[in-house]
Amino acid sequence: MARPQRIVLVRHGESEGNADDTVYEREPDHALRLTATGLRQARETGEELREQFGDERVSVYISPYRRTHETFRAFELDPARVRVREEPRLREQDWGNWQDRDDVRLQKAYRDAYGHFFYRFAQGESGADVYDRVGAFLESLHRSFEETDHPENVLLVTHGLTMRLFCMRWFHWSVAEFESLSNPGNGETRTLLLGENGRYTLDRPFQHWRTPEPYGRTG
Repeated sequence: MARPQRIVLVRHGESEGNADDTVYEREPDHALRLTATGLRQARETGEELREQFGDERVSVYISPYRRTHETFRAFELDPARVRVREEPRLREQDWGNWQDRDDVRLQKAYRDAYGHFFYRFAQGESGADVYDRVGAFLESLHRSFEETDHPENVLLVTHGLTMRLFCMRWFHWSVAEFESLSNPGNGETRTLLLGENGRYTLDRPFQHWRTPEPYGRTG
C-alpha cells in the first residue's frame, strides 16, 4: 500500500452565489461561476500548492460543479504531474433545485435551530446525507492507496461543508464536534499530513463557533 504523504482539501474560490444569494433563483447551483475575487483567491492558493507539491505527483478529485473546476484550473498545476478525476460524491450539499431566497433563508434559520448535521432541506439533503456519500468516497479513496505507484499527494477540490464532513469521517469526530465547527473561507485549505507513526494529522484546525455539546461520551 502506498499511502500519500498529503491529502489536501480545498474550498472553491468565492462564487456568484457567495457574493449574491439571489442568483440561486435564476441559475442552477452547479453552474455558478467564480467571481473576480474568487479567481484571485484560487490563483493565490495555486501558488501555495505548486510550492508545496514541487515535482511530486498529485491525484486530483474535483466536485462536478463549475466553480470547483474553475478553481482547479486557476491552480495551474503541471499537467504532466497530475491525474484528474471528477468525483460527484464531493459535490455541494443539495439545497433543492430552483431556490427561493427567502425560503432558503428561513430554512437556514430552521437548520441553525435544528442542527446542521440532521436538518434536511425540503427538496435537498441533510448534512448526514452528505456524510454518507463522503464516507462512500473515502472507501474508494482507500482502495486507490493499494496501487503501488499511487501519487505522493491527493488533492480534493470541493466545498466547505464537504471538507468538514470529510475530516469528521476520517478522524471519527462526533456530531457535536462537527456542529461546533465553521466552514473554511473561500480558497482555504486543510491538509492531512502522514506522520512517522503512520497516522494522519490535520495541519490546522477548523475554527469553532461554539463549544461542542455532546449527548454522551465518545472516542
